Amino acid sequence: MKRRSFLVSLAGALARAQQPVRPNIVLILADDLGYGDLSCYGNTRHKTPRLDRMAAEGVKFTNFYTPMPFCAPTRASLMTGRYPFRSGMSSNPAPDGGANNIGLPDSEVTLAQALKPLGYATMCIGKWHLGHLPQFLPTRRGFDEYFGILYSNDMRPVQLVHNDKVVEYPVVQATLTRRYTDRAIEFIEKNRSKPFFLYLPHAMPHKPLAASEDFYTPDTRGDLYSDVMRELDFHVGRLLDRIKELGLEENTLVIFTSDNGPYYGGSTSGLRGMKGTQWDGGVRVPMIARWPGKIPAGLVCHEIAGIIDLFPTVCGVAGGKVPTDRVIDGRDIFPLMRTPGAKSPHEFLFAMAGAHLAIVRSGKWKLHYQAPVRQRRMTEEEAAKWVDPRGPDGVTILAPYEQARPDQYPGAYAGDQPKPMMLFDLEADPAETRDVAAEHPDVVARLKAAFEEMQAEAAKIPQQKPERPGSGIKRLKGGQLRYDLEPNPPR
Repeated sequence: MKRRSFLVSLAGALARAQQPVRPNIVLILADDLGYGDLSCYGNTRHKTPRLDRMAAEGVKFTNFYTPMPFCAPTRASLMTGRYPFRSGMSSNPAPDGGANNIGLPDSEVTLAQALKPLGYATMCIGKWHLGHLPQFLPTRRGFDEYFGILYSNDMRPVQLVHNDKVVEYPVVQATLTRRYTDRAIEFIEKNRSKPFFLYLPHAMPHKPLAASEDFYTPDTRGDLYSDVMRELDFHVGRLLDRIKELGLEENTLVIFTSDNGPYYGGSTSGLRGMKGTQWDGGVRVPMIARWPGKIPAGLVCHEIAGIIDLFPTVCGVAGGKVPTDRVIDGRDIFPLMRTPGAKSPHEFLFAMAGAHLAIVRSGKWKLHYQAPVRQRRMTEEEAAKWVDPRGPDGVTILAPYEQARPDQYPGAYAGDQPKPMMLFDLEADPAETRDVAAEHPDVVARLKAAFEEMQAEAAKIPQQKPERPGSGIKRLKGGQLRYDLEPNPPR
């Protein structure tokens, strides 16, 4: 080798050696997985040994909140570190419900866009739900590659998309958990020599529930939810095992959480409410983080934190910076992940109901500024008559017919009747059964003032609205990235 070539090569090697070793990030988001759906959070109906081990080898959060009790707004907060009202995404995109125009605005900076300048390979596998029109696709928001269903797996047309092309319609949903994990492992193997960000928003356990033949137990038809959870746990374990086999374990932060509380068949571990409600059963979710050598094993964090914190936390550990030209509501919670006794960076956490703020949490206190959703458990007779308009039909939505029913209510539902300005002490009363507002007027006043200050900010920002509000659910045909194809009318 000539002397000049040698010096250039040496200079390049020295430059690479001086660059920081950036950690790999794997962010797994389950869909509609409840606070009590893992055995390490109290579930007794089924076991989740791999997620339990992940918690034992890392940190488990017990007061981790989503900013809304349903899908898309939470995902907007995860990707941006901001409450949903700031992006205007306080409702779900839904092609079969006339909400094609809703999506994450170009003005927002996603976590993938924040990591790309740092040299990260990025991929999203699974449910996107931040817009399904071309301008909203993941590959336009910082992801090198995308594979998955662009919205919920019960919204027609249910079709698998690779980047910007439909590759399967209809979708055999029993294969999704395995196939998403297969793709995730392929991505990690391909990018093992560079820092990578894998965002893996699984379809399960969102309805329609579906498990592969290895986990499906037709002889016990009432436990499909457990079949789904056992399979999800198994494939999380597969992914963790492959990371270890590739020698990447000590340089990979893995986070597992959920986008909101459970639907029918799930478990809140005794918390009141479910998906769609502002009770803790709707907005408190599991969160586990594991990073050998950086996060101590067996740590349990009882401090309040939330989905909004993942954006600044991941940026921080990756050596990046959060945007300074906008409000970032999240805070770096890596100290909570690694330091016993660390305190929450939040004095207040907020959550929304529709386009409006609804609750504020501070320490052990939770104030329902708006009256919480009234709820009632259906009887077996009522549940037998209930028909899900987005249920499996054997033609366009392919999943087992024995779905969880509305009498399988996932949370507690007893307690004081809903009204505005209810205050609960969640340390003494985690099921939110007794309103103590009259006994603590000073706490109510403090939380009310904080709420109204944030509410004044939210009121200035217009929220996105469906282009066809109240149009009902249409049966759309798939096979293309179009949302105007309907079946021919029957003769």
